[in-house]
Amino acid sequence: MVETRGGGPADGAAEVLDRPLPDGVRRRVIRIVCDAFGGLRVGELPTQLRQYARFTPSRRAKFAGNAMAAALETDPAFRRRIGEKLKEAQPELSEAVESGCPPPAADPLDVAAVAYVLRPAGWVKLVTTAGEEAQRAEAERVDERNRAELERLRAELAAAREQSRADTERLRAELEAARKEAESLHRKLRSALSDVKRGEAALRKAHAETEAVRAEGQAQVSAAESEARRLKARLGEAEAALEATRRAAREGRSVEDMRVRLLLDTVLDAAQGLRRELALPPVSVRPAETVDAVEPGRMTPRDIAARALSEHDPAILDQLLALPQVHLVVDGYNVTKTGYPQMPLEKQRLRLLGQLSQLAAQTGAEVTCVFDGAELAAPVLLAPPRGVRVLFSKPGVTADELIRQLVRAEPPGRPVVVVSTDREVADGVAKAGARPVASAVLLKRLSRG
Repeated sequence: MVETRGGGPADGAAEVLDRPLPDGVRRRVIRIVCDAFGGLRVGELPTQLRQYARFTPSRRAKFAGNAMAAALETDPAFRRRIGEKLKEAQPELSEAVESGCPPPAADPLDVAAVAYVLRPAGWVKLVTTAGEEAQRAEAERVDERNRAELERLRAELAAAREQSRADTERLRAELEAARKEAESLHRKLRSALSDVKRGEAALRKAHAETEAVRAEGQAQVSAAESEARRLKARLGEAEAALEATRRAAREGRSVEDMRVRLLLDTVLDAAQGLRRELALPPVSVRPAETVDAVEPGRMTPRDIAARALSEHDPAILDQLLALPQVHLVVDGYNVTKTGYPQMPLEKQRLRLLGQLSQLAAQTGAEVTCVFDGAELAAPVLLAPPRGVRVLFSKPGVTADELIRQLVRAEPPGRPVVVVSTDREVADGVAKAGARPVASAVLLKRLSRG
C-alpha cells in the first residue's frame, strides 16, 4: 500500500512505508550506509554519527547500525548524500531502480535496499515486494530444512528402533544368562553358608579347647614359676652360704669356726653381763654366803619383778640392745612407712639410717637395715652410715625373705632382734629364735635421741 504526503503518487519522497522494514532489507541498507560512510566528510555526517567516523565498516555495522538506520530515515540530506555515494558505487542498479525497471536477475533484497535509499517513485512497493519475496524464500528454506530434518529424524528413529530391538534381544539374552548365573550363585551361597556354620561350630569347639589348654598351661606355668622362685630362693641361700664359706676360707677359717667363735664370744659376754647383773663377787662362793639375806647393793626378787616392761615400752628395746653380741635387724620400709609415709623413699631411707647410726653408736650393737629392692627404679648410690649395714633385696627376693635369711645365718644362742610390724615376718623370725619388736617401739626409741 502506497500513501502520498502533499503530492501525487508519482512523488517517491511522499511515499511512506506502513510496516517495519524487513530484516533482510534493513541489513542491506546498513551495509550500504557503512560502505558510503567513509566517503563523507565529518561535517556531512549527522551529529549523532560523527563519533563513528573513524570506525571500520564492520565496527560501524556492529556498533552504529541502529543509529545509521534512524538517521537515514529521519535526515533527508544524509539520505541524499548516501544515495549519491550509492550511485557512484552501483550506477547500473541505481539507474535501473530509479527508472522503475530493476533487472530481473538482481537480488530482490539489493533492489529493495537501493530503492529505500534513493526513494524513487514506487519504492515502497519495491521494498514491500522484496520483503515478501524474502519471507517466501526464507519460508521455503525453512521448509526445506524442516523436510531434511524430518527425513533425518525418521532415519534416526528407524535406526534407533532397529538398535532398540537389537539391544532388547541382547538384554534378554544377558538377563537369561544373569538369571542362570544368579541361580548358580545362590546354590553356591547356600553351600557356603552351610560350610560357614560348620566352620563356626568347629571354631567355637577349637576356642573352648584352646581356652582349656591355656588355663591348664597357665596353671602349670604358675606352679612352675612358684617352684622356680622357691628353687631360686634356695639357690640364692646356697650361693650366699657358698660365698660366705669362700670368704671365710680366704680369711683362713671356716664358717662353722666363725659361728662357734661368735657363739663363744656371746656366751662369754653373757656370763660377764650376768655376773655384773647379779653383782657376783670376784671370788668363789663361801658357805656363809649361802644364808638367805639381803646385802647392801643387791637386788631383791621384788626389785627384779619391778623391772618387767610392756611390749610397747621403748625401754624394752634398750634392754634387748644391752645383751652381749646382740644383732639388730630392721625392716627399713616397714619402719619408715609406719613413721613418716608421706616423705619420698630416698628421704625416708636417709632419715632412718641417720637415726640408726646414732643408736648403734649409743648401744654398740650390730645393726643391719634391710630395704626391699623392688621399690627401686634404679640402683641406689648410698654411702652406708657408720655402724649400720645396709642391704637391698635382689630382684625376685623380698625384704622379708632376706630378713629370714639373715636370722637363719646367725648361730643358735646369739641374741637377734628383728624390728617389723609385719605379722608374718614376726612369726617367722620368732620360730627361728629371734626376738620380734614392733616398728612403733623403734620409732619411739629413736625419737628420744
